[in-house]
Amino acid sequence: MSIEVKIPALGESISSGVLSSWKVAEGSYVEIDQPIYELETDKITQEGLAEVAGVISFLSKEGDEVEIGATIAQIDDSADKPEANATPAEKEEGNPAPEAEEPPEQEKPVETEVSQEKEAPAPAPAPQDEEPEPASAPTHSPAVRKALAETGIDPSTLSGTGKDGRLTKADVLNAAKEQPSSPTPKPTPAPAPASAGPAPKGEGRSTRRALSPIRRKIAARLVEAQQTAAILSTFNEVDLSAVMELRKRHQDSFVKQNGVKLGFMSFFVKAVVHGLQAVPGLNVRIEGNDLVENHYFDIGVAVGTEKGLVVPVLRDCEKLSFAEIEQGIVAYAEKARSGAITLEDMQGGCFTITNGGIYGSMLSTPIINPPQSGILGMHAIQERAVVINEEVVARPMMYIALSYDHRVVDGKQAVTFLVKIKEAIEEPARLALGI
Repeated sequence: MSIEVKIPALGESISSGVLSSWKVAEGSYVEIDQPIYELETDKITQEGLAEVAGVISFLSKEGDEVEIGATIAQIDDSADKPEANATPAEKEEGNPAPEAEEPPEQEKPVETEVSQEKEAPAPAPAPQDEEPEPASAPTHSPAVRKALAETGIDPSTLSGTGKDGRLTKADVLNAAKEQPSSPTPKPTPAPAPASAGPAPKGEGRSTRRALSPIRRKIAARLVEAQQTAAILSTFNEVDLSAVMELRKRHQDSFVKQNGVKLGFMSFFVKAVVHGLQAVPGLNVRIEGNDLVENHYFDIGVAVGTEKGLVVPVLRDCEKLSFAEIEQGIVAYAEKARSGAITLEDMQGGCFTITNGGIYGSMLSTPIINPPQSGILGMHAIQERAVVINEEVVARPMMYIALSYDHRVVDGKQAVTFLVKIKEAIEEPARLALGI
Protein backbone atom coordinates (compact mmCIF):
# COMPACT_ATOMS: atom_id res chain seq x y z
CA MET A 1 0.00 0.00 0.00
CA SER A 2 1.33 3.46 -0.90
CA ILE A 3 1.30 6.09 1.84
CA GLU A 4 1.35 9.73 0.74
CA VAL A 5 4.06 12.07 2.04
CA LYS A 6 2.37 15.47 2.51
CA ILE A 7 3.72 18.86 3.54
CA PRO A 8 2.39 19.48 7.07
CA ALA A 9 1.00 22.77 8.39
CA LEU A 10 3.86 24.85 9.83
CA GLY A 11 2.00 27.92 11.06
CA GLU A 12 -0.93 30.13 10.13
CA SER A 13 1.19 32.53 8.06
CA ILE A 14 3.03 29.84 6.07
CA SER A 15 1.23 28.68 2.93
CA SER A 16 4.08 27.21 0.87
CA GLY A 17 7.78 26.44 0.81
CA VAL A 18 10.62 25.32 -1.44
CA LEU A 19 11.68 21.68 -1.45
CA SER A 20 15.36 22.51 -0.99
CA SER A 21 16.69 18.93 -0.88
CA TRP A 22 15.83 15.27 -0.63
CA LYS A 23 17.67 13.50 2.20
CA VAL A 24 17.24 10.07 0.61
CA ALA A 25 17.63 8.62 -2.88
CA GLU A 26 14.75 7.92 -5.26
CA GLY A 27 13.58 4.32 -4.81
CA SER A 28 15.50 3.78 -1.57
CA TYR A 29 14.12 2.13 1.55
CA VAL A 30 13.36 4.56 4.39
CA GLU A 31 12.79 3.88 8.07
CA ILE A 32 10.14 5.39 10.35
CA ASP A 33 11.16 8.87 11.59
CA GLN A 34 14.09 9.02 9.14
CA PRO A 35 14.61 12.54 7.70
CA ILE A 36 13.59 12.36 4.05
CA TYR A 37 13.39 15.98 2.85
CA GLU A 38 14.18 19.58 3.78
CA LEU A 39 11.59 22.31 3.23
CA GLU A 40 12.61 25.97 3.25
CA THR A 41 9.86 28.49 4.06
CA ASP A 42 9.91 32.25 4.46
CA LYS A 43 10.50 31.83 8.21
CA ILE A 44 12.20 28.52 8.97
CA THR A 45 13.83 25.48 7.39
CA GLN A 46 12.03 22.29 8.38
CA GLU A 47 13.01 18.63 8.01
CA GLY A 48 10.32 16.10 7.09
CA LEU A 49 10.33 12.64 8.65
CA ALA A 50 9.00 9.38 7.24
CA GLU A 51 5.80 8.29 8.97
CA VAL A 52 6.13 4.68 7.79
CA ALA A 53 8.91 2.41 6.60
CA GLY A 54 9.07 1.41 2.95
CA VAL A 55 10.34 2.28 -0.53
CA ILE A 56 9.98 5.96 -1.43
CA SER A 57 8.97 7.39 -4.81
CA PHE A 58 9.33 11.11 -5.51
CA LEU A 59 6.47 13.17 -6.94
CA SER A 60 8.29 16.51 -6.67
CA LYS A 61 11.85 17.46 -7.43
CA GLU A 62 14.39 19.59 -5.60
CA GLY A 63 13.74 23.31 -6.10
CA ASP A 64 9.96 22.94 -6.55
CA GLU A 65 7.72 25.33 -4.63
CA VAL A 66 5.07 23.22 -2.92
CA GLU A 67 1.89 24.20 -1.09
CA ILE A 68 1.07 23.18 2.46
CA GLY A 69 -0.81 19.89 2.24
CA ALA A 70 0.68 18.96 -1.16
CA THR A 71 1.76 15.35 -1.75
CA ILE A 72 5.45 15.28 -2.67
CA ALA A 73 6.19 11.54 -2.46
CA GLN A 74 4.75 8.12 -1.80
CA ILE A 75 6.08 5.35 0.44
CA ASP A 76 5.22 1.73 -0.37
CA ASP A 77 5.00 0.19 3.10
CA SER A 78 4.35 -3.27 1.65
CA ALA A 79 7.79 -3.44 0.03
CA ASP A 80 10.31 -5.82 1.57
CA LYS A 81 13.28 -4.33 3.34
CA PRO A 82 16.45 -4.76 1.23
CA GLU A 83 19.15 -6.97 2.70
CA ALA A 84 21.58 -4.05 2.76
CA ASN A 85 19.22 -2.19 5.12
CA ALA A 86 18.27 -5.09 7.33
CA THR A 87 19.56 -5.38 10.89
CA PRO A 88 21.43 -8.56 11.94
CA ALA A 89 18.37 -9.80 13.84
CA GLU A 90 16.14 -9.33 10.79
CA LYS A 91 18.63 -11.13 8.59
CA GLU A 92 18.81 -14.12 10.94
CA GLU A 93 15.02 -14.44 10.90
CA GLY A 94 14.70 -14.23 7.12
CA ASN A 95 17.82 -16.08 5.93
CA PRO A 96 20.05 -17.15 8.82
CA ALA A 97 22.64 -19.18 6.90
CA PRO A 98 24.14 -16.74 4.39
CA GLU A 99 23.53 -13.48 6.29
CA ALA A 100 25.02 -14.45 9.66
CA GLU A 101 28.56 -13.93 8.33
CA GLU A 102 28.51 -10.12 7.97
CA PRO A 103 26.12 -8.52 10.51
CA PRO A 104 28.42 -5.70 11.73
CA GLU A 105 29.10 -4.37 8.21
CA GLN A 106 25.40 -4.28 7.28
CA GLU A 107 23.85 -2.62 10.33
CA LYS A 108 23.32 0.74 8.62
CA PRO A 109 21.92 1.49 5.15
CA VAL A 110 24.46 1.51 2.37
CA GLU A 111 24.40 2.28 -1.33
CA THR A 112 23.59 -0.50 -3.77
CA GLU A 113 27.09 -0.35 -5.25
CA VAL A 114 28.72 -0.82 -1.85
CA SER A 115 26.56 -3.77 -0.92
CA GLN A 116 27.44 -5.40 -4.23
CA GLU A 117 31.16 -5.11 -3.52
CA LYS A 118 30.74 -6.71 -0.11
CA GLU A 119 28.68 -9.62 -1.40
CA ALA A 120 30.81 -10.30 -4.49
CA PRO A 121 33.02 -12.99 -2.86
CA ALA A 122 29.95 -15.23 -2.29
CA PRO A 123 30.29 -18.12 -4.79
CA ALA A 124 26.67 -19.07 -5.45
CA PRO A 125 24.87 -15.76 -6.13
CA ALA A 126 27.42 -14.38 -8.62
CA PRO A 127 24.80 -13.72 -11.34
CA GLN A 128 22.64 -11.81 -8.82
CA ASP A 129 25.52 -9.47 -8.00
CA GLU A 130 25.56 -8.20 -11.56
CA GLU A 131 21.79 -7.75 -11.83
CA PRO A 132 21.46 -4.80 -9.42
CA GLU A 133 23.97 -2.80 -11.48
CA PRO A 134 21.29 -1.00 -13.49
CA ALA A 135 19.62 0.01 -10.22
CA SER A 136 22.53 2.35 -9.48
CA ALA A 137 20.97 5.00 -11.74
CA PRO A 138 17.94 5.64 -9.50
CA THR A 139 20.25 6.41 -6.57
CA HIS A 140 21.16 9.68 -8.30
CA SER A 141 18.89 12.66 -7.75
CA PRO A 142 16.88 14.00 -10.72
CA ALA A 143 19.25 16.97 -10.99
CA VAL A 144 22.29 14.67 -11.15
CA ARG A 145 20.71 12.40 -13.74
CA LYS A 146 19.88 15.40 -15.92
CA ALA A 147 23.43 16.74 -15.62
CA LEU A 148 24.86 13.31 -16.51
CA ALA A 149 22.61 13.12 -19.57
CA GLU A 150 23.59 16.61 -20.75
CA THR A 151 27.33 16.16 -20.25
CA GLY A 152 27.59 12.51 -21.28
CA ILE A 153 29.85 11.76 -18.31
CA ASP A 154 30.06 8.18 -17.03
CA PRO A 155 29.03 8.33 -13.32
CA SER A 156 31.31 5.40 -12.49
CA THR A 157 34.32 7.62 -13.25
CA LEU A 158 33.33 10.19 -10.61
CA SER A 159 33.62 10.20 -6.84
CA GLY A 160 30.73 11.84 -5.02
CA THR A 161 31.07 14.53 -2.36
CA GLY A 162 27.52 14.25 -1.08
CA LYS A 163 26.20 12.31 1.89
CA ASP A 164 27.37 8.66 1.94
CA GLY A 165 29.47 9.38 -1.17
CA ARG A 166 26.51 10.25 -3.41
CA LEU A 167 27.09 12.26 -6.55
CA THR A 168 25.91 15.87 -6.53
CA LYS A 169 25.10 18.11 -9.48
CA ALA A 170 28.21 20.14 -8.63
CA ASP A 171 30.38 17.00 -8.93
CA VAL A 172 29.12 16.44 -12.48
CA LEU A 173 29.44 20.10 -13.55
CA ASN A 174 32.95 20.37 -12.11
CA ALA A 175 33.98 17.21 -13.96
CA ALA A 176 32.49 18.63 -17.17
CA LYS A 177 34.58 21.79 -16.83
CA GLU A 178 37.78 19.77 -16.36
CA GLN A 179 37.15 17.69 -19.49
CA PRO A 180 38.83 18.72 -22.78
CA SER A 181 36.69 20.68 -25.21
CA SER A 182 36.47 17.72 -27.60
CA PRO A 183 33.14 15.90 -27.54
CA THR A 184 32.70 12.92 -25.24
CA PRO A 185 33.05 9.53 -26.93
CA LYS A 186 29.66 7.99 -26.30
CA PRO A 187 26.92 10.63 -26.39
CA THR A 188 24.58 10.91 -29.32
CA PRO A 189 24.90 13.98 -31.57
CA ALA A 190 22.05 15.73 -29.72
CA PRO A 191 23.77 16.19 -26.34
CA ALA A 192 26.79 17.97 -27.91
CA PRO A 193 24.98 21.24 -28.68
CA ALA A 194 22.92 20.84 -25.49
CA SER A 195 26.07 20.82 -23.37
CA ALA A 196 27.16 24.04 -25.04
CA GLY A 197 23.95 25.73 -23.92
CA PRO A 198 24.40 25.67 -20.10
CA ALA A 199 28.10 26.58 -20.31
CA PRO A 200 27.63 30.37 -20.67
CA LYS A 201 25.38 30.35 -17.56
CA GLY A 202 28.24 29.34 -15.31
CA GLU A 203 31.01 31.11 -17.22
CA GLY A 204 29.14 34.27 -18.21
CA ARG A 205 29.14 37.69 -16.59
CA SER A 206 26.16 37.00 -14.33
CA THR A 207 24.13 34.18 -12.82
CA ARG A 208 20.38 34.27 -12.27
CA ARG A 209 18.66 32.34 -9.49
CA ALA A 210 15.38 32.64 -7.64
CA LEU A 211 15.31 34.32 -4.24
CA SER A 212 14.91 31.87 -1.38
CA PRO A 213 11.66 32.11 0.62
CA ILE A 214 13.55 33.48 3.65
CA ARG A 215 15.27 36.15 1.57
CA ARG A 216 11.93 37.10 -0.05
CA LYS A 217 10.36 37.47 3.38
CA ILE A 218 13.26 39.59 4.65
CA ALA A 219 12.97 41.84 1.60
CA ALA A 220 9.20 42.23 2.03
CA ARG A 221 9.47 43.05 5.74
CA LEU A 222 12.22 45.62 5.21
CA VAL A 223 10.20 47.37 2.51
CA GLU A 224 7.10 47.19 4.70
CA ALA A 225 8.99 48.80 7.58
CA GLN A 226 10.27 51.62 5.37
CA GLN A 227 6.86 52.27 3.84
CA THR A 228 4.67 52.03 6.94
CA ALA A 229 6.84 53.57 9.68
CA ALA A 230 8.47 57.00 10.07
CA ILE A 231 11.94 55.66 10.87
CA LEU A 232 14.43 58.03 12.47
CA SER A 233 17.84 57.19 13.97
CA THR A 234 19.82 58.75 16.79
CA PHE A 235 23.39 57.96 17.82
CA ASN A 236 25.72 57.93 20.79
CA GLU A 237 29.04 56.35 21.73
CA VAL A 238 29.86 54.10 24.66
CA ASP A 239 33.07 53.51 26.60
CA LEU A 240 33.43 49.75 27.08
CA SER A 241 36.28 49.98 29.61
CA ALA A 242 34.19 49.05 32.67
CA VAL A 243 32.48 46.10 30.97
CA MET A 244 35.76 44.78 29.56
CA GLU A 245 37.45 45.03 32.96
CA LEU A 246 34.50 43.25 34.60
CA ARG A 247 34.62 40.46 32.04
CA LYS A 248 38.38 40.07 32.37
CA ARG A 249 38.19 39.86 36.17
CA HIS A 250 35.35 37.33 36.36
CA GLN A 251 35.45 35.45 33.03
CA ASP A 252 37.15 32.27 34.30
CA SER A 253 34.79 31.90 37.27
CA PHE A 254 31.77 32.68 35.08
CA VAL A 255 32.71 30.02 32.50
CA LYS A 256 33.49 27.45 35.19
CA GLN A 257 30.14 27.97 36.90
CA ASN A 258 27.87 28.42 33.85
CA GLY A 259 29.58 26.70 30.92
CA VAL A 260 29.37 29.77 28.66
CA LYS A 261 31.45 32.90 28.26
CA LEU A 262 30.34 36.25 29.60
CA GLY A 263 29.87 38.26 26.41
CA PHE A 264 28.94 41.84 25.63
CA MET A 265 25.44 40.95 24.47
CA SER A 266 24.13 40.07 27.94
CA PHE A 267 25.17 43.53 29.17
CA PHE A 268 23.35 45.19 26.27
CA VAL A 269 20.22 43.06 26.76
CA LYS A 270 20.13 44.07 30.42
CA ALA A 271 20.84 47.70 29.44
CA VAL A 272 17.94 47.65 26.94
CA VAL A 273 15.56 46.34 29.63
CA HIS A 274 16.88 49.08 31.94
CA GLY A 275 16.22 51.68 29.22
CA LEU A 276 12.72 50.39 28.42
CA GLN A 277 11.79 50.47 32.09
CA ALA A 278 13.00 54.08 32.30
CA VAL A 279 11.33 55.09 29.00
CA PRO A 280 8.18 52.90 28.62
CA GLY A 281 7.10 55.03 25.67
CA LEU A 282 9.54 53.04 23.53
CA ASN A 283 8.07 49.65 24.50
CA VAL A 284 4.99 50.10 22.31
CA ARG A 285 3.50 49.07 18.99
CA ILE A 286 0.76 50.35 16.70
CA GLU A 287 -2.23 48.14 15.88
CA GLY A 288 -4.58 49.94 13.52
CA ASN A 289 -5.67 53.11 15.31
CA ASP A 290 -4.60 51.78 18.72
CA LEU A 291 -1.34 52.15 20.62
CA VAL A 292 -0.41 49.00 22.55
CA GLU A 293 2.00 49.43 25.45
CA ASN A 294 3.90 46.29 26.43
CA HIS A 295 4.48 45.47 30.09
CA TYR A 296 6.90 42.63 29.35
CA PHE A 297 10.48 42.61 28.11
CA ASP A 298 10.96 39.99 25.39
CA ILE A 299 14.10 41.05 23.52
CA GLY A 300 14.94 39.79 20.03
CA VAL A 301 18.62 39.18 19.21
CA ALA A 302 19.46 39.11 15.50
CA VAL A 303 21.45 36.03 14.41
CA GLY A 304 23.06 35.79 10.98
CA THR A 305 22.89 32.47 9.12
CA GLU A 306 23.87 31.30 5.63
CA LYS A 307 20.24 31.64 4.54
CA GLY A 308 19.59 35.06 6.04
CA LEU A 309 18.94 36.94 9.26
CA VAL A 310 16.65 35.48 11.92
CA VAL A 311 15.61 37.12 15.20
CA PRO A 312 14.95 34.64 18.02
CA VAL A 313 13.42 36.14 21.16
CA LEU A 314 14.68 35.92 24.75
CA ARG A 315 11.60 35.89 27.01
CA ASP A 316 11.16 37.92 30.22
CA CYS A 317 14.68 39.32 30.16
CA GLU A 318 14.10 41.38 33.30
CA LYS A 319 13.96 38.08 35.22
CA LEU A 320 16.97 36.43 33.54
CA SER A 321 20.49 36.39 34.94
CA PHE A 322 23.50 37.24 32.81
CA ALA A 323 24.29 33.51 32.58
CA GLU A 324 20.75 32.64 31.44
CA ILE A 325 20.90 35.32 28.75
CA GLU A 326 24.25 34.06 27.44
CA GLN A 327 23.04 30.45 27.48
CA GLY A 328 19.86 31.43 25.65
CA ILE A 329 21.79 33.30 22.95
CA VAL A 330 24.17 30.38 22.39
CA ALA A 331 21.29 27.90 22.18
CA TYR A 332 19.37 30.06 19.69
CA ALA A 333 22.47 30.62 17.55
CA GLU A 334 23.06 26.86 17.31
CA LYS A 335 19.41 26.21 16.42
CA ALA A 336 19.39 28.98 13.82
CA ARG A 337 22.54 27.80 12.06
CA SER A 338 21.45 24.14 12.09
CA GLY A 339 18.01 25.02 10.69
CA ALA A 340 16.21 23.77 13.81
CA ILE A 341 14.76 27.11 14.90
CA THR A 342 10.96 27.26 15.16
CA LEU A 343 8.30 29.92 14.64
CA GLU A 344 7.65 30.07 18.37
CA ASP A 345 11.31 31.00 18.92
CA MET A 346 10.90 34.15 16.81
CA GLN A 347 7.45 35.44 17.74
CA GLY A 348 6.37 38.07 20.24
CA GLY A 349 9.44 40.27 20.70
CA CYS A 350 8.96 43.89 21.81
CA PHE A 351 12.44 45.24 20.95
CA THR A 352 15.41 44.04 18.88
CA ILE A 353 19.20 44.23 19.20
CA THR A 354 21.47 43.73 16.19
CA ASN A 355 25.26 43.62 16.27
CA GLY A 356 26.92 44.65 13.03
CA GLY A 357 30.19 45.00 14.92
CA ILE A 358 30.95 41.31 14.61
CA TYR A 359 31.31 41.89 10.86
CA GLY A 360 33.38 45.07 11.34
CA SER A 361 30.64 47.69 10.92
CA MET A 362 31.56 51.08 12.41
CA LEU A 363 28.17 52.74 12.10
CA SER A 364 24.77 51.94 10.60
CA THR A 365 21.08 52.86 10.78
CA PRO A 366 19.23 49.57 11.50
CA ILE A 367 15.67 49.13 10.24
CA ILE A 368 13.04 48.38 12.87
CA ASN A 369 11.41 44.95 13.00
CA PRO A 370 7.62 45.51 12.59
CA PRO A 371 5.45 45.86 14.61
CA GLN A 372 8.13 46.89 17.11
CA SER A 373 8.93 50.58 17.53
CA GLY A 374 12.66 50.42 18.19
CA ILE A 375 15.90 48.60 17.41
CA LEU A 376 19.38 49.06 18.87
CA GLY A 377 22.41 48.71 16.62
CA MET A 378 25.77 47.73 18.15
CA HIS A 379 29.01 48.28 16.25
CA ALA A 380 32.71 47.49 16.28
CA ILE A 381 34.81 48.35 19.34
CA GLN A 382 37.83 50.50 18.52
CA GLU A 383 40.47 52.23 20.57
CA ARG A 384 39.86 55.96 20.13
CA ALA A 385 41.19 59.14 21.71
CA VAL A 386 38.71 60.65 24.17
CA VAL A 387 38.96 63.42 26.73
CA ILE A 388 38.51 62.33 30.36
CA ASN A 389 39.20 64.73 33.24
CA GLU A 390 40.80 67.15 30.78
CA GLU A 391 43.22 64.48 29.57
CA VAL A 392 43.33 62.77 26.18
CA VAL A 393 43.35 58.99 26.69
CA ALA A 394 42.73 55.92 24.53
CA ARG A 395 39.56 54.03 25.36
CA PRO A 396 37.66 51.11 23.75
CA MET A 397 34.72 52.93 22.20
CA MET A 398 31.60 51.71 20.37
CA TYR A 399 29.08 53.72 18.38
CA ILE A 400 25.48 52.72 19.13
CA ALA A 401 22.44 53.62 17.04
CA LEU A 402 18.76 53.63 17.92
CA SER A 403 16.25 53.54 15.07
CA TYR A 404 12.70 54.22 16.17
CA ASP A 405 9.21 54.83 14.81
CA HIS A 406 8.76 58.59 15.05
CA ARG A 407 4.98 58.21 14.74
CA VAL A 408 4.80 57.03 18.36
CA VAL A 409 8.23 57.80 19.83
CA ASP A 410 9.35 61.40 20.33
CA GLY A 411 12.94 62.52 19.91
CA LYS A 412 13.28 63.25 23.63
CA GLN A 413 12.23 59.70 24.51
CA ALA A 414 14.64 58.20 21.98
CA VAL A 415 17.62 60.26 23.14
CA THR A 416 16.82 59.59 26.81
CA PHE A 417 16.62 55.85 26.11
CA LEU A 418 20.00 55.86 24.38
CA VAL A 419 21.59 57.83 27.23
CA LYS A 420 20.25 55.22 29.67
CA ILE A 421 21.94 52.51 27.58
CA LYS A 422 25.22 54.48 27.64
CA GLU A 423 25.08 55.00 31.41
CA ALA A 424 24.30 51.34 32.11
CA ILE A 425 27.20 50.08 29.96
CA GLU A 426 29.73 52.59 31.27
CA GLU A 427 28.65 51.93 34.89
CA PRO A 428 27.41 48.30 35.01
CA ALA A 429 26.65 48.64 38.73
CA ARG A 430 23.56 50.63 37.65
CA LEU A 431 22.09 47.40 36.26
CA ALA A 432 22.32 45.76 39.68
CA LEU A 433 21.08 48.84 41.54
CA GLY A 434 18.33 49.70 39.03
CA ILE A 435 19.33 53.38 38.75
